[in-house]
Amino acid sequence: MLTKLIGRFGGRYRGWFALIVLLQAAASVASLMLPNLNARIIDTGVAYGDTAYIWRTGGRMLAVGGAQVVAQCLAAVLGARLAMGIGRDIRAGLFHTVLNYSSQEVDHFGAPSLITRTTNDVQQVQQLILMTCIMILGAPFTMVGAVIMALREDMGLSWIVAVAVAVLIVLVGAIVRQMTPAFRKNQRSIDRINQVVREQLSGIRVIRAFVRERRERKRFDTANRSLMLLGFRIGAFFSLLIPIVMLIMNASTVGVWWFGGLRVDSGDIQVGQITAFMTYMFQMLMSVMMAAIMMIQLPRAQVCAGRIMAVLRTRSTVVPADRPVRKLAETGSMEMTDVEFSYPGAEEPVLHDINISLRPGTTTAVIGSTGSGKTTLANLVPRLYDVTGGSIKLDGVDIRRLDMDLLWSRIGLVPQRPYLFSGTVASNLRYGSPEATDDQMWAALATAQAADFVEQMDGGLEAPIAQGGSNVSGGQRQRLSIARALVKRPEIYVFDDAFSALDVATDARLRVALAAETRDAAVLIVAQRVSTIRDADQIIVLDSGRIVGRGTHAELLTECTTYQEIVHSQMSAEEAAA
Repeated sequence: MLTKLIGRFGGRYRGWFALIVLLQAAASVASLMLPNLNARIIDTGVAYGDTAYIWRTGGRMLAVGGAQVVAQCLAAVLGARLAMGIGRDIRAGLFHTVLNYSSQEVDHFGAPSLITRTTNDVQQVQQLILMTCIMILGAPFTMVGAVIMALREDMGLSWIVAVAVAVLIVLVGAIVRQMTPAFRKNQRSIDRINQVVREQLSGIRVIRAFVRERRERKRFDTANRSLMLLGFRIGAFFSLLIPIVMLIMNASTVGVWWFGGLRVDSGDIQVGQITAFMTYMFQMLMSVMMAAIMMIQLPRAQVCAGRIMAVLRTRSTVVPADRPVRKLAETGSMEMTDVEFSYPGAEEPVLHDINISLRPGTTTAVIGSTGSGKTTLANLVPRLYDVTGGSIKLDGVDIRRLDMDLLWSRIGLVPQRPYLFSGTVASNLRYGSPEATDDQMWAALATAQAADFVEQMDGGLEAPIAQGGSNVSGGQRQRLSIARALVKRPEIYVFDDAFSALDVATDARLRVALAAETRDAAVLIVAQRVSTIRDADQIIVLDSGRIVGRGTHAELLTECTTYQEIVHSQMSAEEAAA
């Protein structure tokens, strides 16, 4: 998965990668030249007292060392830019993919997991790329070159290097094999703690209202402790790496000096050669250690890459048309014909045989008990979900054939749970129409019965709005969301239980004002309260996903038992007949 992910987003950086490889190779060659030059100074310059030779060779060492530093610095700078660039592109790819998801895919992954994959998971892949460019790419050149140069210095000591490298590879391999499942659990634990924190911050009022702070602390402590224990386990494996490498390097040093001293004593090699051999051995072991560090980071990056690719490979169930229709007649009529909808894995459809016509200048209301499919029906209109049977047509064209932007431009949706973005009142209202003037926004606020409280806010239209609208009440959020839809001035309005947080008097004033403002548009209202929809031109009564009643308020009172039950549960007989 990791190679596929990097290949998908790293193609534009191939030239940079090739240059980094060349720079790291040059730095490795320079590092391999230094021990040999040092050995010459010892065996020739120092042994024979040739000061001029020492100065000449020392100057060459300085030049080679300077070249090595320059090459490594350039490789580090380019590697950092490459890693950050690929990380940026992966995050952008994830964001655009998720942005095209339907509600079904978002629910499948969960918002906390999607956030973790876009941030922490991408960071782990990015870190691996950075380490590869800065540390790992030069290791193979150094390893191979050090083996060749060490063998040139003395074949008799090569067995020490072979044993040291073999032992190091076996021990590090055992550590890496244990760490892979730990990394996978670690990422799931990060998902879990993000979910808990998100729920607690979003539901802080409910937690306090029910005095559940202690329980929520325990939930957080459980998730936090789980993440801590996994981090401790991973850290314990990491902590073994350095002692193992140092033990092997120290043991190898003792072996080289011990057996090398015997060979110097016998006249087979010189002291400078032992020094050079020692340096080459260190370079080999350091190369193996760098590879080991990469092998430790690799499992975590592999897990993260798999999670990222799972998001990128998941296609939205709401698929844009291959040749979308980009122009429609300006009628604003919508037809639902034999509509059926089933959630994946569900035994029974949520909606059955739904036939509804939305016409400009008319208001259609949908009412029913909890779980009857009202919100699902509202979500089908802007194509947040696709129907699994039948069709929905806008101006005679199936909405599955329409350009998505064209469809959404015709619909103004006020969802069941209104959401406001961090910014100002004006920035939220202009979300529907970026070019809206102050007069247009005030007019929409007046219609939505929101002008009074916005005028009282410090700054008016420029009053700050916190993320999610947490600094305004639920009713104020609903009214601002309604005003946002009105600023857009679409051809079809969909109000999904958008008046539930309003008091009866405000609801009544709002309905009167909306009737005048939306007289040329088709309006679909999903509601729980009969008082909200009693004046609708057409009322649809849902029960278990089926239409069991259709007509005006007066007609349904005489013809539909389900509607009668709903009305009598909310109103007295006199109020219902009025």
